[in-house]
Order: sequence, then structure tokens, then C-alpha cells
Amino acid sequence: MIQFRNYTQATYRFDKRIVAIAGPNGSGKTNLLDAIYYLCFTRSYFNRPDSKNAQHGMEGFRLESNIQDGAGSPHQSDISCVVRPGGKKEFLFDQVPYERFSEHIGRIPAIMIAPDDAILITGGSEERRKFADQVLSQTDYDYLCLLIQYNKILQQRNALLKSGQTITQMEGVLQVLDQQLSHVATPIFEKRKAFFAGFIPEVITQYQAIAGHETLEALQLDFQSQLLTSTLAELLHNSQQRDVMLQRTTKGIHRDDLNITLDNQPFKTLASQGQRKSLLFALKLAAYYYIARQKSNPPVLLLDDVFEKLDQQRMLNLLSQVSTRIKGQVFITDTHSERLKAAFDQLAEPYQLIELQAPDE
Repeated sequence: MIQFRNYTQATYRFDKRIVAIAGPNGSGKTNLLDAIYYLCFTRSYFNRPDSKNAQHGMEGFRLESNIQDGAGSPHQSDISCVVRPGGKKEFLFDQVPYERFSEHIGRIPAIMIAPDDAILITGGSEERRKFADQVLSQTDYDYLCLLIQYNKILQQRNALLKSGQTITQMEGVLQVLDQQLSHVATPIFEKRKAFFAGFIPEVITQYQAIAGHETLEALQLDFQSQLLTSTLAELLHNSQQRDVMLQRTTKGIHRDDLNITLDNQPFKTLASQGQRKSLLFALKLAAYYYIARQKSNPPVLLLDDVFEKLDQQRMLNLLSQVSTRIKGQVFITDTHSERLKAAFDQLAEPYQLIELQAPDE
């Protein structure tokens, strides 16, 4: 990588399935994981604009990777990304540039767990929708195309609602947009419903594996969608006047959510810190296993600073899964190399240790 975040130029070779990356804060651990993530998704995990991913004072950056398809496979592929001064961006697979970056999604599946991911539980419904959409988009390219199409039509409808026209003036165009939105929304809803039917039990299983001693009798997860009880065409028709008044589309799959409760109360307000952390990792690992079942190669698992987020027993439970059940490549960062060594030595699992230095060393 060249001029990416705090890296002027750096090259790494990962020769073990488990790669431990140690170093003090500011040494570039998270940036290294984000570079790997970027090559999987054509963007930063942290929703930074590309201009913010270039090294301070520089314009543009370059990322390159040579990957092997799977354990023992002789086939290798090259992935490269160039963001040039001025913001022009090219993303290439085996030297062939993509016409649409979305075509790359799912080619190198990945799941990342980072410190700010608690918003998946404590934040609003948009965070959980984005999470589910990312998982489904990595395994179902048709789903991704439908989602892109839905969001474009939704933007057009909202722009029309904000135009200041009366219902009579916009009626013809609104009717066309509603038909288009309904046509695209139905298959997205059906795919989400089928996904959550299998995903929710896996989350419970993973929660049990990480939390261990905690009871799950009061924990419940439910897929919520307005389309569970009505068609989108009916919903849009019935909410038309309200939408015009509020100047936005109030009904649709863009309001879907994964509702999480504990003792019939919102999980995020009643659960302990330990329960929140356990559920966060359970959601991410359930996503990992879902993708692994759908793809020929298991996802890359990126774990950023997870030792600070779990107590010792939960951490050992998580690392035990990393060592035994998870078969894809795993990258895990920590500020203390000795803690990483002790954890993986205890599990007797081969690993590669990369130690980064503080910026002034």
C-alpha cells in the first residue's frame, strides 16, 4: 500500500491462517485492517470519503493485494485500487477494471468487528438494516442490484415529494414511482424474511457459545417489516397524504428492523455491558457462518481491538471458535503482543505475529 492513512509505503505477507497484529495506539493496526477491508468492499469500513483515506498532506493512494483462492488452491488473483489526485478511482480484479464497483462485492467476502460496532445494538434501525444488507449483498448479487435500484427510486420519490407540488400535480409521476418501488421492494422483502428466519437461531447459538453461563430465556430477536401485514402498494396509497405533508416516504422496506428485546423490554436499555458485547459478537459471527455456507471460500474475519471489549472468559470462548470452527483467514489486533501470544499459545493454534511500532520509532 502507498499513501494509505498513516502508511507512506508498506508491504506485508500473511503466511498463516491466523494473523495477530500488535502495536501501540497510533501505530496503524486499524488502518492495516481497513486496507484489507477496502480491497474486499471497494471502500473504507469507517465510511470515510476517499480523500480522507489518503495520507495526510497527500492526494490519492494505492492498494494492491495478491490472494490465493483457498487452502491448497493453486489459483491466485490480483486486486488493486488506485485513487488519483482529484478523486478519480479505479478498482481492478486481475488487471481488469470494474465498470461498476458493486460487481466486486462478495468476490472476497469479509466480516469486520470494530470498537464502534456497538451502534449496531444501541443505534437506530438503519444500522441493523445496513448490517443485514451487507451480509446479503455478499452472497446474492441480485439482492444488491435490487437494493441499489430501490434506493434510486426512493430518492426520486422523495425529491418529488419535496418539490412543493400538490398531490394532483404530481399524481401521474407518483403513481409510476409507486409501481416501480413496489415491484423492486417485494423480492427484497422476501429475501430478507428468508434470511432472518435462519439467521436469528444462529445468533442465539453464537450468543450461548460466547456468553456461556448467561441465560437466554428472555432474549428475543424479531424481523420487523411493514410488508409483513400489507403490500407496499397498499402502504404507499394509504400514506400518500402524510408523505406529501412530511415530504418523505414514510412506508417501505427502508423502515425494516431487527427488533431485539430482553424481558420484553428494548435490549439496548436493559442489557448489561457484558450482554451487549456478547450479542454484538454473536451477530457478527452468525453473519460469518451464513456467508461461509453460501460461498465456496469462507469470509475473511477482521477483529479490531476485541480484547478491550470482552472479559477473559468471553475472549477465550471467541478465540476458541476462531481456532476451531472458523476456517477462513483471521486478522486480529491488540495493543499488547504478549496478550496475543498468551491467548493463541493457550489454544495451541499456529499464528503469525506482526508487531508495529509507534509513529515516532
